[in-house]
Amino acid sequence: MEDKEIYTELNSIRNLMERSAKFISLSGLSGILAGIYALIGAWLGYRTVYGKGFSLQSRDYYVSDEGTILQLFFIALAVLLLSLISGFILTLRKAARKNQNVWNPSSKKLLLNMAIPLVTGGIFILILMLRGYYGIIAPASLLFYGLALVAASHYTFEDVKWLGIMEIILGLIGALYPGYGIIFWSIGFGILHIIYGSIMHFKYDR
Repeated sequence: MEDKEIYTELNSIRNLMERSAKFISLSGLSGILAGIYALIGAWLGYRTVYGKGFSLQSRDYYVSDEGTILQLFFIALAVLLLSLISGFILTLRKAARKNQNVWNPSSKKLLLNMAIPLVTGGIFILILMLRGYYGIIAPASLLFYGLALVAASHYTFEDVKWLGIMEIILGLIGALYPGYGIIFWSIGFGILHIIYGSIMHFKYDR
């Protein structure tokens, strides 16, 4: 009985330390919704480029028309805003349910470590757009997003790190095939997010 009580006490101490050192209010449902938004955005982007046609020829995926690029940019921006708003609302709900403070030292460190690669990546992507290097915008977004997740994973669930690593790998592969940006973007921000969000939901939220 004494060993069992000691083990229980150690678990309680470990959980308390984890709560104070890591931000654990991230919602798995927000990941699922972000993936759904991304897939819808990818479908809208495909329709914007190709209309009702369908083709998997690499040369067909190069876009140089500035008007089309602008439309794709606003679609991606809408996906980002919807994902951020959903993530913020669901995180607040989860934190309230667990009586946790969202704005704490761990969340501040998480946001700071995530913001540096994201802001750098955003500026880099704007430079790519201005220079007309449209073919590698999607791989670049995956790479910098993956780096941001790996950096932020030190202050939240370790699962975030593995999502980041997969995003980086996908971005590197996408850089080898720049003509297929929509496909890699759909996999990285759509399918991987849905899988990650589902794992997080059943592992931590239920």
